[in-house]
Amino acid sequence: MSVPVALVAGLHASARTAVVDRLLAAHPGAVAVHHDLRAIADGRVVRTVRDAWGLRDRTVIRLEHPCVTCTVREDLLPELVRLADTSRLLVADLWDSVEPRAVAEFLEHAGTLRLTAVVTAVDTRLTPVDVCRGETLTGSGRIGTAGDERCVAEVLTRQIEYATALAVPDPGPDDDLDLCRELLSHLAPTTPQHLPDDPPPPVTGPALHPRELAARVDPATARLPQEAATGEVTTVVWRRTAPLHPARFFDAMDALASESVRSRGRFWLANRPDRMLAWDATAGVVTVEDVGPWLASLPEAAWEMVPPIRRAAAALDWTADHGDRVQHLTFTAPDLDRDRVHALLDGCLLAPDESPENVEDPFAPFLPGPA
Repeated sequence: MSVPVALVAGLHASARTAVVDRLLAAHPGAVAVHHDLRAIADGRVVRTVRDAWGLRDRTVIRLEHPCVTCTVREDLLPELVRLADTSRLLVADLWDSVEPRAVAEFLEHAGTLRLTAVVTAVDTRLTPVDVCRGETLTGSGRIGTAGDERCVAEVLTRQIEYATALAVPDPGPDDDLDLCRELLSHLAPTTPQHLPDDPPPPVTGPALHPRELAARVDPATARLPQEAATGEVTTVVWRRTAPLHPARFFDAMDALASESVRSRGRFWLANRPDRMLAWDATAGVVTVEDVGPWLASLPEAAWEMVPPIRRAAAALDWTADHGDRVQHLTFTAPDLDRDRVHALLDGCLLAPDESPENVEDPFAPFLPGPA
């Protein structure tokens, strides 16, 4: 019989440790595995195993390839499998900068283990600050592996958006708690939040499937936030079906990214009608990538090879003129000006008298394939 595994992620170590402590106390027979990556650049990782009574084991691991992926593959998974024989619940206490998705996808291939929860722990005081921080992990003084150029805000938002539960172990001052919970409700509106007085998040239920977890955040099927204005935080949603003029949209990117704390979604350019493009921005740092074809550009025979959730998402966006091609972008920030965001983006749409042929394409150096 498979043993439940809960991943506990979070950029803020004290909050994460508090959540792990609560889970160990609530589940007799549970053990937690943690890898301290402070010396990973030297090829050393310290693994600890503990239960509700305290430390059970501390081992220094030497890695041939000092990276987080190798730590997970070469030590975390074998250790979880080893502990499964004597444990009722396994808690993977992930290092600060580790994003849970990669770990969840590794677990899919461990037959004796059953992923049952992905919990992200948040600090009420630090979270509203760190979602705005564009510094790299190393530039902010955090430990990372060589060549890790992710920024603080990028890591934190991905931990929040992928989670199946958000845990707030220490409420802090009322103002901090209110702002943090408000922000979480915009970034991950459908994810339950657990406060100190609440029972700990459920972690022993049925198996979670990494492909379904991925579908919640991948551009083609993501559960994007809805339009909302609550207190200090605003989320603006922009949906259109007409194509974007590549040059005008490129020129507007900096303003769109810098005026929001977090933005994401999918879009299409007039000169690339067959390709779905993903927009992902945190703290002013924006990424645009090609994530595959729109279903409308595929022959119907190929649709059977597309996952059902992808077909369902396309059906929700379908129009007679453009198929599933859609502009669907969301922007979250304090006091965001909805009219300005809409005006800026509407001005980027291809005008009725403009042709997509031979338009300037400043995206060409960054996107694969012909325009």
